[in-house]
Amino acid sequence: MTFGEKLKEARKEAGLSQEQFAQMLSVSRSAVAKWESDKGMPDINNLKAMAQLLDISVDYLLDEDKKFSFNETKEAIDLDLLEVTGKCRDKKDAACYSKFSSADAIYPLIRRKKLSKAEWLADFVAGAGIIQGADYLRDASAYYLVETGGKQLLVNVSADFITSRELAGRVDPKKFDFGTYTFRKAPYQLI
Repeated sequence: MTFGEKLKEARKEAGLSQEQFAQMLSVSRSAVAKWESDKGMPDINNLKAMAQLLDISVDYLLDEDKKFSFNETKEAIDLDLLEVTGKCRDKKDAACYSKFSSADAIYPLIRRKKLSKAEWLADFVAGAGIIQGADYLRDASAYYLVETGGKQLLVNVSADFITSRELAGRVDPKKFDFGTYTFRKAPYQLI
């Protein structure tokens, strides 16, 4: 199910019309219609508010392909203590390699925001890559696909934490989508 389908279903289960739901969120009915038809995405504040109003999780709304099993671990890290060695290109690579050194494979990923038509047009007018660049500045984490023991994990390494989530189903390391992002395998591999 897509984000819009999940939102529409949850809104109907709550017994709310689009108009009532829009009023509760302080947005227009057309905004709700746009979200439910997958022609746009709400901002993070609206996502949080709708999840609370509908008694569902933001993760449920955003996980369009049921790729995550929601088995998540998060550990604090100190990148300054890590040394870049072997195939690692930076300290975030070293953090992932250190944590999953016994994995079958570690694929560094390139994350790109999937742009709506309006975002694509704005990006074209403002200069190619402006929206992607702004998204990268907002989240400069590194992402990895780790294969270990027949499982796949999506790993995020930020300046302070390493977070791993088990994928519910297998994805192709070359390219896969999740929510509003496309992940592609980087041109190198750690393991």
